[in-house]
Parts: sequence; structure tokens; C-alpha cells
Amino acid sequence: MEKSGASSWPGDLWGGLASMLVALPSAIAFGVTIFSPLGADNAAQGALAGILGATALGLIAPAFGGTDRLITAPCAPAAAVLVAVAIEFARQGISAESSVLMLMLIGLLAGCLQIALGLVGVGRLIKFIPYPVVCGYLSGVGLTIIGGQLPRVLGVPKSMGFWQALTDPSAWHWQSIAVGVLVVVTMLTAPRIIRAVPASIIAMLVGVLAYLGLGLADHALWNTVDNPLVVGPLSAAVSNLPEALTRNYHTLRAFDPALLPLILLPALTLAALLSIDTLKTSVVLDALTGTHHNPNRELLAQGLGNAGSALIGGIPGAGQMGASMVNLASGAQTRRSGMLEGVFALTAFLALSPLVAWIPIAALGGILLVIGYRMIDQHSLEFFQSKATRFDFMVIVAVILTALSVSLIAASGVGILLAIGLYIREQTKSSILHRKIEGGEQFSKVVRHDQELSILSLNGSKTVIVELQGSLFFGTANQLYLALEPEIGPRTYVILNMRRVQSLDLTATHVLEQIKDRLEAVGAYLIFTEIPRGLPSGLKMKRYLREVGLVRDTSKALAFRQLDEALEWIESELLKAASYVAEDNGPPLELAELEHLLGWKPATLTSLAQIIEQQHFPAGTRVFDAGTPGGDLLFIRRGTVRVEMPLMKKNIWHIGTFGRGDFIGEMGFLDSQRRTADAIALTDTDCFILSRAKFDTATAGAGPRSAYIFEGIASVLAMRLRFMNKELRALRT
Repeated sequence: MEKSGASSWPGDLWGGLASMLVALPSAIAFGVTIFSPLGADNAAQGALAGILGATALGLIAPAFGGTDRLITAPCAPAAAVLVAVAIEFARQGISAESSVLMLMLIGLLAGCLQIALGLVGVGRLIKFIPYPVVCGYLSGVGLTIIGGQLPRVLGVPKSMGFWQALTDPSAWHWQSIAVGVLVVVTMLTAPRIIRAVPASIIAMLVGVLAYLGLGLADHALWNTVDNPLVVGPLSAAVSNLPEALTRNYHTLRAFDPALLPLILLPALTLAALLSIDTLKTSVVLDALTGTHHNPNRELLAQGLGNAGSALIGGIPGAGQMGASMVNLASGAQTRRSGMLEGVFALTAFLALSPLVAWIPIAALGGILLVIGYRMIDQHSLEFFQSKATRFDFMVIVAVILTALSVSLIAASGVGILLAIGLYIREQTKSSILHRKIEGGEQFSKVVRHDQELSILSLNGSKTVIVELQGSLFFGTANQLYLALEPEIGPRTYVILNMRRVQSLDLTATHVLEQIKDRLEAVGAYLIFTEIPRGLPSGLKMKRYLREVGLVRDTSKALAFRQLDEALEWIESELLKAASYVAEDNGPPLELAELEHLLGWKPATLTSLAQIIEQQHFPAGTRVFDAGTPGGDLLFIRRGTVRVEMPLMKKNIWHIGTFGRGDFIGEMGFLDSQRRTADAIALTDTDCFILSRAKFDTATAGAGPRSAYIFEGIASVLAMRLRFMNKELRALRT
């Protein structure tokens, strides 16, 4: 939550000032880098564009954004894209004035695209760009910056490219090299000695002093007019700043729609890279401060900032990691610190413009060399050493090579395609089969008698439970077919447990339809159970299966909510096929008949007839409720009772279904604790009820006979536990 009290002002002031000292030198360097290919006399205009960009972005983006402590300023990805565009314009012979116009239009269009991305909610999707792609494009940007700045440090003419500059030592200026090397050394060593002042400020001052010192031996270096080794005077730009802003406005009004094809692709590239850069920084700030930013709002704010920067002739930018970390470390608490950074940038420009004229181009190049080097993810080299991450390393290399040989936007596209390929490869390698369970190893929770169990065990091979997992899509469709095809013929009931399925596409659905048709041809059933209500993709799987025709009431493809329900239906079908007639609807059992069915010793129940009560429960009524006092043992004379345990959010767990000749409530009878489950009469039910209190009174001092009933309960519980152990063993295999 944003802190707006007076206590946040000191931290915001210091944070804004410190972050300005970090962002402004880089902004000047980026501006000079972008405008230098347009001609030697455009370096000063580039410096001005960098300062105006830092000012506009600092004032506008935090005002509309929602990420506290985020500093928005001209950045390396913007410089990498725009300098490549400027070089291409110069190669095509486009005039400097037209090139400046198109650079401004690229920034304006990129800002508008960011606004559109924020409005349509694309900000949420940026986080899904794979790490190898982000790593590769950042490294590509870093190498692009190094390739563009090394000639500046060597002091060669701006018309010379990277390889030409390296292979022509006669064009080098030793003074420029000396200044650049000194600045690089200062950038690397200053943080170890002085932490209060940003290294870029110290390095720039060292570069200016070194250049002025070299001028003692060559007085030509002290001339700032038409000197390709320094930025040059900004006094005219400062004194005529309102006129310059007006000129930029009129320049934009002269836009010719025919230029749109030339600026559309760079603008798309810029919008994507700046959005990723900003949101990546925002995520880091969230992690460090325990906050949560709104990505769509931030994209909207960044777009407004970049559009505003372009309108006044500034260069675009994004949320900067380095400046934001300095802002955070300086005590900033709110987004107000970002706006103060913009105010301080404008103040520094107005007050220190004479000093800016003396900044050596090599000093700016040295600063950017270090920035570019730090953008290269050296940790990614370790990915090559591990076989598990070697393909990820190849994605990074492919992105870097594409960035250097084609463009950054092409590199992002190549990286995403390769990452998708790697994902599909991993999915196809993982098994979609969790396990197969034979029908004779798992039964429903309907409590069966020995005769029923023997029939079900004998016919257990007719049923198989296939538990699927992961993604069922075109990449695993063949694996799905191979897992199910062997069950066609030997099985009458093929149960597909879908609980662990995470995705389903039309190709996998077509495979399931083929399996269903082949099963139906041999008179077998395909049964879906535990179909997820909604997949992570938002797909409503059960509705989807009905819409594509897999699950129809008239076909032999059925769907049950729970696996237990499917097993109960299959068991009923198997018992019907064996001509077994259940006795649930027969006459109510007497005590002696219950003793015989349960296998208890004679007189276990009949000797207690005087304390056993009878009760009738109509279908649909509660036999007992969870939370009520226990103590009664209920013997089912006729009917069926379902016992279920209430869970959270109105969910239930089916403990078992008990019929004629079974008993329920044994746990409450044994320990007299409150009941933990509900019992519902599914049909008209008659019960014998044995109260524990009456039992204790009647059997006091009765000797071994009082233990018969506990022995009988224990024997039934042991039988139930054995079946549970058998199911658990099947689930563990």
C-alpha cells in the first residue's frame, strides 16, 4: 500500500536524487549513441533527447503507474533498437531531419502500443515469456551495445562499423582509448571504494577530468565546437528549449503515413522489449518489498510516458533495474520518488548543461560498455554443463545469434518458438499413464457378502481402472492410444480416471473417440470418472466431452462423478450378469438370521433381545448425523444405508454403502465418542438398535458371553480392513 504521509518525503527525496544520478548519465549516453549515426553534429541533440527522455518518463510514468519505487528512464533495449534503426536510415541516405522524425515516431508508436497492451490486459501474459528467451534477448542487447560502443571508445569516425573499426588501427585516437579505459576501470572499481555516489557519476567525472588533462598536451581537445570526441555545447538548446519543443511538435505534425511501414516493426520491437523490461523490474521490486503491482496499469503508464517523451523530442525508456535498486536503497517508499527523479533530471539539465558539453564520447561509451557487459547473463553458460539444461542453453544461443544477425524482435520470436518446442518435447517424454489397477484389486464402498465378493473377484479381470495424468494433446496422443489399445477385447469395462489430467485437446479427444468406437464394437464400455470441473486453461472438460460426442446417454461411453460410483454401477452389472439376486428387498431379518449372516457365535444377539430396539427409517431420512452422540450399534434388517463424512466447502467423502445383514455405528459403540459421519437411508430401512449403555448394564458380570459381540465386531472390522489394505496396495503399485 502506498504511504502518502509526511514521513515518506525524506526517503523519496533522497531516492529521487540518487536515482537521477544513476539514470541521467546513462540517458545522455543512450541519446548520444542513438543520434550519432545521423551525423557528427547530432551528438548534442542526442544528449538533449536523453535528458528530455529522463525528464518526461520520470514525471509521467510514476504519476499514472502503481509500482512504488520504480524508476523509469531511457534504457539499453531502447538504445539497442533505435541505434540499429538510425544506422539503417543513414545507410539508406535518409536525411538527418527525416531520421529524427522517424525516431520520434517510433517512440510515439511504441508508447501507443504499450497503452493498447495495457488496456486489453496483455500485461498478465508478459510473465509467461520463458526465462531462456529473456536471458537470450538481454544478452543480445548487451552484445549489441558493446558492438556499438567499442568504436566510440576507439575514437574512430562515426561512419565506421564495428569490424571496420577493429581492423583499422590507423583510425584510432589514443586519447579516446585512454579516456574509455579509465572510465571502464572506474566503473568496475568505484563501487568497492565509494558506495554513497553512483559509479556512473564518478566514472563520468573521471572521464571529463582525464580528457581535460590530455588537453594540456593537445589544446585542440579543449575546443567543444565541431569536436567529434565530445558531446558539444548545449547552450543553444537550453536557451531555446521552448522553441525546440515547438519545433518537435510541428515536426510530428508533418508525419507522412507512407512512413508507417518503416517504423511499424521497430515500434513493435520496442514496445515488446520495454514492456518486458519494465514488468521484470516490477516483479523484482514486488519480491523485495512485499508489494504487488498491477501489470496492465504499469504498461498503460509506461506507454503514456514514452508517448510524452516522444512528443517533446526525448528517447523512450522503461523501468530500470539499477536506478530502481538505488532508489529503494536510498529510502524511497512511494512512486513519488520516480516523479522527483524527473524533476531532478530537468534541474540538472538546466543547471549543468555547460558541463555536459565537455563529456567525452569515449566516457559515455565506456559506461555503456560496462552496462552492456553486465546485461550478459554469464550464469547461463553453466546451463551447457548440465545435460538437463543443454537444450535451454541452445535456446539462449539461438536468441543471441538471431538478435545479432537479424533483430531483437525476431530473436524473441525464435526464442518463444524454441521454448514451445522444448515444452512439447518434455511433455511427450513424460508418461500420461499414472497407473493401471485391475478390477479385482479395487471395489466400491458397498459392503458385500461373501457370495457377492466371490462373484466380483472371479470377474475382476473384466474391469480395468486407467489413471491418466498430465497433458492429453497432440504430442501425447499416440502414447494415449498405446496405453488404452491393449485393453480392447480382454475388458468389458475400461474406466478412465481423469482426476490428474491438466489439459485436453481435440487430437487426444479423437483418440478417445477411436477407443470408444472399438470398445463399443466388442460390447464393452468406456467410463469416465472424476472429470475435473475446470482445467487450468479454463476448459470445462465434462461439457467439452459431451459437445464432441464422447459421452452420450445412449452410447456405451458413460461418465460418473466419482470412481466409487462407477465401480458400484459395474459391480451391479456383473452381479446381474451372474444371475445373482440381492436380498436387500427381502423380509426383515431376525436376530438369529443376522448372527448367521455375520458369522457370529450363536446367542450373541438373541441373548440380548430384551434390550435391542427396532426402528424404521423411510427412504431419504437421516439414520444419524455427524456430531451427534454415539453409543448405538445399528443392524440393518432390510434396506440400504449410505455413510459419508462431511468435508470442507460442502464436499463429502463416501465411507461406504451398507445393506441387509450389515451393521453401522460400530465406532461410536466402541468408544462412545460423537459421530464423525452422516448415515442416510437410501431405501426404506428397518434396523435393530443396540444401545451401549443398556448393553453394559445387561452384561455386567456376564463373563465370556459379553465379549462375543466385541469379537464379532472385531472380525467384521478386520475383514473390512483387509479389503482396504488390498486397495491401498493396488494404489501404491
